[in-house]
Amino acid sequence: MSTIKISFNGQAHEIAQGTTLEDAMRAFAPEAIEAGVPIASAVNGRHVARQARAGVVLGNQDAITTFEPITGG
Repeated sequence: MSTIKISFNGQAHEIAQGTTLEDAMRAFAPEAIEAGVPIASAVNGRHVARQARAGVVLGNQDAITTFEPITGG
């Protein structure tokens, strides 16, 4: 099995090639996912909508950032 290196919220990780953003979020932020906490995500500085996470396959050296979305007006 081939692996790639990513950064998830500033921490380095080695994951299986073919891992999706949704997989990574379940692995590295399970408490937020399972609790239904609204959480936004970005890969290499580009926002990824919640419904698109399963279709985003991570690449070597990708940087994933998660954060609470800003709401209000």
